[in-house]
Amino acid sequence: MSYALFDDAGKFLAGRVMTQHDASLQVELDSGRRVKVKAGHVLLRFDAPEPAVLLDDARRLAADIDLQLAWEFAPDADFGFVELAREYFDAKAGAEQQAAMLFALFDAPHYFRRVGKGLFRKASRETVQAALAAIERRRLQAAQVDAWAGDLVQGHCADTIREQLYRVLFKPDKNATEYKAVVEAARRAQRSPLELLRGAGAIESAYQFHLRRFLYEQFPRGTAFVEATVPAPKDELPLALVQAFSIDDSATTEIDDALSVQGLGSGSVRLGIHIAAPALAIAPDSPLDRIARERLSTVYMPGHKITMLPDAVVQRFTLLAGRDTPALSLYVTIDEASLQPQAFETRIERVHVADNLRHDQLDARITEASLDGTAAAEYPHAAELAFAFRLARALKGRREQVRGKPESFNRPDYAFRIEHGLADGPLGDEAVQIVPRVRGAPLDLIVAEAMILANSHWGGWLAEHSVPAVYRSQASLAPGVKVRMGTKPLPHAGMGVSQYSWATSPLRRYVDLVNQWQIVACVRHGRTAALAAPFKPRDATLFSIISSFDATYTAYGDFQHAIERYWTLRWLQQRDVRELEATTLKDGLVRADTLPLVFKAVGCEPLPRGTRVRVALKSLDTLTLEVHAVLLARLDADTAAASEPDDDEAAAQPLGLQLAIDVADGAEGSDDTGLANGLDTAATRTNAPSAAAAPP
Repeated sequence: MSYALFDDAGKFLAGRVMTQHDASLQVELDSGRRVKVKAGHVLLRFDAPEPAVLLDDARRLAADIDLQLAWEFAPDADFGFVELAREYFDAKAGAEQQAAMLFALFDAPHYFRRVGKGLFRKASRETVQAALAAIERRRLQAAQVDAWAGDLVQGHCADTIREQLYRVLFKPDKNATEYKAVVEAARRAQRSPLELLRGAGAIESAYQFHLRRFLYEQFPRGTAFVEATVPAPKDELPLALVQAFSIDDSATTEIDDALSVQGLGSGSVRLGIHIAAPALAIAPDSPLDRIARERLSTVYMPGHKITMLPDAVVQRFTLLAGRDTPALSLYVTIDEASLQPQAFETRIERVHVADNLRHDQLDARITEASLDGTAAAEYPHAAELAFAFRLARALKGRREQVRGKPESFNRPDYAFRIEHGLADGPLGDEAVQIVPRVRGAPLDLIVAEAMILANSHWGGWLAEHSVPAVYRSQASLAPGVKVRMGTKPLPHAGMGVSQYSWATSPLRRYVDLVNQWQIVACVRHGRTAALAAPFKPRDATLFSIISSFDATYTAYGDFQHAIERYWTLRWLQQRDVRELEATTLKDGLVRADTLPLVFKAVGCEPLPRGTRVRVALKSLDTLTLEVHAVLLARLDADTAAASEPDDDEAAAQPLGLQLAIDVADGAEGSDDTGLANGLDTAATRTNAPSAAAAPP
């Protein structure tokens, strides 16, 4: 009986030879299946033992072969496995020993390199030593993975894994020991990596986890600023003959804008919109510009912020009361009766800021009644504010005519108050207050309309001078049509303006600083501004800035939303809130009536949009930011009328944690589209603005 051992695509098989031709054989395997084998693939012919016995004996013998000794015996030239088997075992090595040597050589590429069918060449001594060292490293790594995984399953986390926590979860090196240990532990414990690591004490604070993850991803080199000289404007600027006032929250330090009103009662009023002017001192591609371009925006969160510019620069240019500060001013001449803008003039000057008015101190006093004269107006700049409010309502009404429908403010904004005295922000366990602020309140409306007027006018003015800028546009108000950034002055349907540039917050947004450079060039050079402006038409750098800013600003907004959601859940925990009244959205989502919180409530799936309900909060998780709730009762007697969809609804949904680790579940993403009306409200400039108030 004749048998053959052959190579079938890297797998060794053996069977009885049925027929044989010059180029091929027909071999019957133990299973009874017959296969056609090329003669060149046959490595060993033998008469005994049976194929199955030979394979078993050969594999057992191969495991006992001393590869180092075999390597020493092997000749320097190419050799066959039969030749080496006779050197290693004895000159009469049988089929089992020959097959064993074949298997051993085939499985030891670090010792022997295959050079043909059944032919090998031994590796150099240096190659063998390097390979053995690598094998030993892998063995030690495997042992370390096993030990760390065992510790994690038992509820203990190695310091090395703790130090690499964010890399393991979000940007892993899948060959790293720490990553492999977490994956193995999650497999053994049948738990998610996040749950496993939290149980093992690797995540001590949910707040610090969210914050440090964000810093790891967006500020890998830390948030400290490199040393940079704070320059002063090169030219001596004239002092404007105005007494300006700003409107911001008390915590705001980056005061970008202020207003002034002159000529009340004369029939022709001059509204001044004064914007902080860091572009007068920060040159493109200067050290400070590189700092601002790397950060692209200030990051806001309750109780803390990470500014785009160093504090010394902010303090030099912020429009602080009692100072004469460099400003880019837009003066709008307005007919006092019709409230129609008649002329625009842009100046570079110094502006005296008489007062910094604060929302939290004045919102309750500066009401529509006090502004229209039906109630006492006992606050600074009452007459100027009354005119500005009348003008704001007129401007808003005209924009709404262009939009085709009125802007609606159907829910409040929220301000977060966290008391702490730490320079790096709260620790996460402080008491939190959540204070509602009515959207579209008079002070908000005054600032919003003034900024829209300035941004719209400057966008058109830049286009008239053929100077490129960064614009925001929206083709229509149809569902799903998003706000886009680009270099063309296209209409913004959401706000009802012909074009809209961002230029009123240069201390906290990089694109505003870029646009301010372009506006300054227009002021200084007039019709030749296109030649003098830092960014020319079709400038590749400008497109790069837009792309980087869009991605970064979205990431910052997602983080702000997540951290505000954390503090909202902490508010619920601190007050032991078990039930909430809410309004249904869609697919089982509900929005809390008195909190900035959207979550899914089981049982609300079939209810129409706009139905008011009471839900029971079953559990809150500040790490995953999840809320588990169930419907308790409907509060509407009849089916509620469907409310108008909110553009920021997706942004308000739970973010979850999108882990990069293989065994983790994917999480629902978010689309921070901002307000439908795109108002650049004063609320967005506070130290802790609501995520829902972010302009598009």
